[in-house]
Amino acid sequence: MAIRPILPYPHAGLSEICAPVTAFDDHLQNLVTDLIDTMRAAPGVGITAAHIGIKQRVFVLELTPGTVLTYVNPEIITRSTQTMRHMEGSVSMPGFTDEVERPDKVEVRFQDISGAEHRQTAEGFHAICIQHEIDQLDGIFWLKRLSKLKRDRLVKKWEKSRKP
Repeated sequence: MAIRPILPYPHAGLSEICAPVTAFDDHLQNLVTDLIDTMRAAPGVGITAAHIGIKQRVFVLELTPGTVLTYVNPEIITRSTQTMRHMEGSVSMPGFTDEVERPDKVEVRFQDISGAEHRQTAEGFHAICIQHEIDQLDGIFWLKRLSKLKRDRLVKKWEKSRKP
């Protein structure tokens, strides 16, 4: 439908907690379509409604080209004790990445765009992406998962890159 503007880091909206979706209607379907279009244009493999300034608990992932996964009101039920490290970044901070450590397996409960409830176990990169996007819905930008030293260094580089 439409490519929406993405909030750039450090926009205050990226630190706000998103509210649960309560209406599973055409508005939600249009939002999901816009998220997909915006994610692909960014480009990225995932995007939340928060990234485009909509404070609703919904995100999409496209880990395999042409296969979009939609998560509405997602909640992590269990996390493995085993972790993995992976490079992460954000459509709100394009071109900047760093290594983040997260559990390598999660079980997530969520709804689809019609409101039906689902449970899913995800491992590896898929699990990392789910945790990353749920963090964003909770107002936790991925930089907060870095050490203070790494975070400060990356923010300085980001700020320098944005100056004319």
